[in-house]
Amino acid sequence: MKKAVTAKKSSAKDTDGPSPSNMIDGRIKELGDWRGETLNRIRALIKEADPEVVEEWKWRGVPVWEHDGIICTGETYKAVVKLTFAKGAALDDPAGLFNSSLDGNVRRAIDIPEGVKINEKALKALIRAAVELNASKAKKKRPA
Repeated sequence: MKKAVTAKKSSAKDTDGPSPSNMIDGRIKELGDWRGETLNRIRALIKEADPEVVEEWKWRGVPVWEHDGIICTGETYKAVVKLTFAKGAALDDPAGLFNSSLDGNVRRAIDIPEGVKINEKALKALIRAAVELNASKAKKKRPA
């Protein structure tokens, strides 16, 4: 009896392909315009805010930053770079960075069009708050 052959699913955790960080590097280079520069700057700010962040590559080409769960995604569109915070509705946003997906019950997003200066201090605070929220939820799930 022949063994059935199944297609291997690709995953960010596959060891035989490019790492998620290399895939994000490739996306930034491939864009080659203000969107790549913006995505690169955001990526640097995320790493500054959380040096333990884990980069992933999901949903057929979306950079994702995680720490005890998804912090945010970095999608690129023609007119904006969109940072979607997985649990953004639960985060305080005193600087008013969230300007998209405001009606949802869970997510919130920041659309960054060309030429807009990022409030780096506020973005790093938002990233740290998302990490803290993820960590608090992860602790609740772990048995004592």
